[in-house]
Amino acid sequence: MHSYFLLQSLLLLPCVYTQNAPSSSKRGLVYVPNTKHMSDDSIWTSESSDLTWYYNYGSKPSPAFSNSTKLQFVPMLWGSSTTFLNDVTSQIENGANISYVLAFNEPDGGGATGGSAIPADTAAATWQREIEPLKKLGVKLGAPAVTGAPSGKVWLQNFFNACKGNCSADFIPVHWYGNFEGLASHVGEVRAAYQNLTMWVTEYANNNVPLEDSQSFYNQSSQFFDRIDYITHYSYFGSFRSSVSNVGPNAAMLTEKGKLTDLGSWYLGGAATGNIPHGAAGRNAIFTSSAILILLTSIWSSI
Repeated sequence: MHSYFLLQSLLLLPCVYTQNAPSSSKRGLVYVPNTKHMSDDSIWTSESSDLTWYYNYGSKPSPAFSNSTKLQFVPMLWGSSTTFLNDVTSQIENGANISYVLAFNEPDGGGATGGSAIPADTAAATWQREIEPLKKLGVKLGAPAVTGAPSGKVWLQNFFNACKGNCSADFIPVHWYGNFEGLASHVGEVRAAYQNLTMWVTEYANNNVPLEDSQSFYNQSSQFFDRIDYITHYSYFGSFRSSVSNVGPNAAMLTEKGKLTDLGSWYLGGAATGNIPHGAAGRNAIFTSSAILILLTSIWSSI
């Protein structure tokens, strides 16, 4: 079946939006804070942005968006937690609009790449304790967000086997890093395996490629996601400056000076800006996803 989706996706030709790019209510934000340039946060909630939701790999909303009426927060149980259920129910009781939750960021991956590295049976037990009860409150539950590697497929199968029918996911998240053909094929494979679930693409980018390839990938993938009904949400991984990008400077939505790149502007529903991203001169990128998650986890645990 995935070959059919690949064939259909190849009919989508890349384009460059000189006028405003098509808007989409499906688009959300993978929020990556930058404590050195906190003013960047306002870009994602500007009047011109059509983003509708965000997540931050944690169970509590980010202070940067506490006054925002545009972005709906989606909590995530990143790893093994004993407080997630209480955190989310407290927000709901205080009037927060919590319609969805995410679970277990790349549990089949290691800490070096930001994975939560949780055994499938441990995750199943944690799910039933911390996530499944939210179903009774009307919250839709996301399955674990595994990597796009073969290990992700195996881990997810083991997870549902360990659940023994007691983990009632409503949608399945997908992660992908690589070219568009690989993305389309992977989406088709996941759809074939979980036909009864809708799909969110919660991390994706064509990492470490030339600028033209990164832009082409974005335009093809956004058209692809917007035309498929069962893909209800997607969030591009690139909400940071090119100088600190761990997926290559050309995948970032902001230049090293904090200006929207063409790709970043298109993602928000705008036109090309002509702003060219550049990497960090003479040094490696200053963050990795695992370092961000470790930092965020320590912050959230202290709140």
